[in-house]
Amino acid sequence: MLMFRRLALLLVAALLASALLAGAVYAQSTGKPTIRIGSKNFTEQLLLGEMYALLLEAHGYRVERKLNLAGTLVAHQALVHDEIDMYPEYTGTGLMNMLDMDPMSSAEAVYNAVKEGYLREWNLVWLDPAPMNNTQAIAVTREVAERYNMYTLSRMAEVAHELVMAAVPEFTERPDGLKGLQEVYGGFEFKDLRMVDYGIKYRALLSGQADVTVAFGTDGEIIGYDLVVMEDDKGLWPPYQVAPVVRAELLEQAPEVAAILNSLQPHLTDATMQRLNWEVDGNKREYTRVAREFLRELGMID
Repeated sequence: MLMFRRLALLLVAALLASALLAGAVYAQSTGKPTIRIGSKNFTEQLLLGEMYALLLEAHGYRVERKLNLAGTLVAHQALVHDEIDMYPEYTGTGLMNMLDMDPMSSAEAVYNAVKEGYLREWNLVWLDPAPMNNTQAIAVTREVAERYNMYTLSRMAEVAHELVMAAVPEFTERPDGLKGLQEVYGGFEFKDLRMVDYGIKYRALLSGQADVTVAFGTDGEIIGYDLVVMEDDKGLWPPYQVAPVVRAELLEQAPEVAAILNSLQPHLTDATMQRLNWEVDGNKREYTRVAREFLRELGMID
């Protein structure tokens, strides 16, 4: 048994050395580094990470996919400790979760703050932000929106006493959840608050068990179920635009990587990401296929 274990360890070491050697040979022969791409562990992140990978491969780069890396902290630490070269991150997350800064309502101000902060703290570079905004949100069915003539959070604050809300864990206590809504908008005293798990919040809405639920701006269910997202007309929530965050050392070796990935960003709108997310979550298609088809539609890959 001991001999078997030693042989297994030697085999693993040999395979690892072979992979490293192959990467080095590839880099020497093409002049292009192998790029390690990570992502967090939900649909939108997997789609974005795969798109980055496909684009770079189309431009002759070898890519190692290290997608599905759990949450923000894990992905960030992997980047800082040189285990990956990039991953998609949201400006609001970078601002509040990683830099521990107060929320801001200006998309430009948030982007500039994270761009400067990440470079200063970790020598990480934020590429161009996409127009999409995966911010926190409140969603209702179109029938409820029309019944109450309700399209803004200010209006919802006025009629909340007639509405049942399906809330998820922590929403009632977070400063950017119910407490924040009440502080910024006033009102928001719902007829009833029903606590549900994340996975069934939309089911509660569609079944009529609730009139209102929490959402994120690019959720596929918004387009899949024709839901209406309330406008945050007083700017409670900061913008959550997405951008590739990249190790500065990679851009020094391969500066064209920035232009390649930035070319994708203008195409990533709220409606587009809702559609792509729904293809995976609603229509149960493989994210790899959805990502490839989207880039082909844009003419960005063959």
